[in-house]
Amino acid sequence: MLVYEATKGEFLDSVLMGSIKDEIYAAYQEKIGKSPQSQIDSWTNSMEFMYKVLSDNEIPDDAGVAIEFTIPTTSKRIDFTLTGLNENNEDSIVIIELKQGSRAYKVEGKDGLVSTYLGGGLRETPHPSYQAWSYAALLKNFNETVEDDSIGLYPCAYLHNYDFDPFNDPLKDNIYGEYTAKVPLYGKRDALKLREFIKKYVKSGDSTNILYRVDSGRIRPSKKLQDTLSAMLEGNDYFVMIDEQKVAYEMALEIVRKSYLDDKKRVLIVEGGPGTGKSVVAINLLVNILSKEQNMIALYVTKNSAPREVFYERLRGHFKQSFIKNLFKGSGSFTESETNQFDALIVDEAHRLNEKSGLFGNLGENQVKEIINAAKASIFFIDKHQRVTLKDFGSIDEIEKCANDVGAEIEHIKLESQFRCNGSDGYLSWLNEVLEIEETANYDGFDFNYDFRVVDSPKELRDLIFEKNEINNSARLLAGYCWNWIKEGKNNTDVHDIEIGDFSMSWNLGNSSTWAIDEDSVNEIGCIHTSQGLEFDYVGVILGFDIRYENGQIVTDFNERAKTDQSLKGIKTRYKQNPEEALELADEIIKNTYRTLMTRGMKGCYIYCEDPNLENYFKERVSKLQHNVSVDNITISL
Repeated sequence: MLVYEATKGEFLDSVLMGSIKDEIYAAYQEKIGKSPQSQIDSWTNSMEFMYKVLSDNEIPDDAGVAIEFTIPTTSKRIDFTLTGLNENNEDSIVIIELKQGSRAYKVEGKDGLVSTYLGGGLRETPHPSYQAWSYAALLKNFNETVEDDSIGLYPCAYLHNYDFDPFNDPLKDNIYGEYTAKVPLYGKRDALKLREFIKKYVKSGDSTNILYRVDSGRIRPSKKLQDTLSAMLEGNDYFVMIDEQKVAYEMALEIVRKSYLDDKKRVLIVEGGPGTGKSVVAINLLVNILSKEQNMIALYVTKNSAPREVFYERLRGHFKQSFIKNLFKGSGSFTESETNQFDALIVDEAHRLNEKSGLFGNLGENQVKEIINAAKASIFFIDKHQRVTLKDFGSIDEIEKCANDVGAEIEHIKLESQFRCNGSDGYLSWLNEVLEIEETANYDGFDFNYDFRVVDSPKELRDLIFEKNEINNSARLLAGYCWNWIKEGKNNTDVHDIEIGDFSMSWNLGNSSTWAIDEDSVNEIGCIHTSQGLEFDYVGVILGFDIRYENGQIVTDFNERAKTDQSLKGIKTRYKQNPEEALELADEIIKNTYRTLMTRGMKGCYIYCEDPNLENYFKERVSKLQHNVSVDNITISL
């Protein structure tokens, strides 16, 4: 998505007239939303420097300029791009990562990271050359126009306040040679060098034609982790990690290596919402340890069996079954483990950990404690808003408590970059606001790069998902647990558990562990247990009567949950003992369940509400975005 676009001549005129900040801000407000003051200030500062760089007659006035160009399928934006034709009349895009900082320090032992002052403190962050390279790689990976039209991408980084030490500058240290060789760095004294870099690739203008072609180009489908796992274990790189993902990954690797050498326990807590790349970082970490640190023993751990079973299925025939089974473990596998039996345990969906293990909850003492005991290094990936059953015991407080009990070093990092929901941070914040999970800045909407629709009937919802599923078997129907799962019909699609008027379908059948990838699963409706931890292109979600809209607010009702629902087992007893606490717990779990279901879709989410008032509420909230607005060939419908 283009936020601000103009020709070079128009850009220079706007800077000269002093209106550039207002123009960028107006475009940003219209297409993204409100911007923090720090970002507004950075535009004012950086655009003055770019004015000086571009004030050269050999850089054509009709070259295209884009500011804050959104990278497809992510929430990240490229600071500044210039487009035009090179001396061979070939399309070119110069990508410029702009930096405000004036000081930086090298970071030993962590690939591609530097330390600099951000947010009021000294923090680790990707090297500017790595960051610009990763943004260019994502643009190439996801935009088919770039590849089909052979558009050249030429990234660089411009640190306009940074004065490079000509003899021994940390940013140009040999440890960053792999990235600085690909992506040149320019500092405060290098405006002329940057100008020559641009002139090398932009000899004649395109009047923003390239920008429009790329912006309207077909977006290549996002890679799903379950579909690339085999190739990743064979050593192929499929995911480019950016920004805090890269920091978290390198931090985790360092923790694992240190604990391997000194046998001291270390714990890393990686917090992130849906689609922030928790599972991608976790699997990349596992692959790296297995391939490069050959003497180490590392396992991938989840409580939910669905991701593990999908991974097993995808790896079948590529690796020995014993290898696969030993690589992916359930969270209850460590009740009898010896202390430091494993070098690293990588725990995905840590919010789903139970207190006790075993089918009847009668084994072990505490899964968090047992995992930390069993591993020298424990990496927990967690989202506090994905607790969806009363048994979900994993929390940041519990992890910290268990780590402190054994004297483990604890580190934290939070993932922000959005890769699901078409990279729409706004959609996720809006959803939290609409479901009344937490107040956010997106009460009035989100950018329109995500296909969200409220439909009038479950039949319409089913038809939409059937249509989307014909593309690549990546659309699924999901529902809250408001209908009993009929045991006698668990392998028979003719037995319809879910009935709404003249609409009826089956819950997911006996193949629930691989429901996410089975060819016929579009004919069944999945639940939280078969979809959490996995992702699809599109989801259609049925919101049952356990969530309604009454007297101007969202209300939840555990009495509307099915009798076969185990996620709220025991809630009625709790209600008798402490009604207020029980209602608060049930409210959290029901809302978290729908939030999780409604964020499984990478490209779109369609919903049907049993409660007419809730349907009208959602339609009203959507109408505040914009009536039937179509952007990037996507329509938000009422």
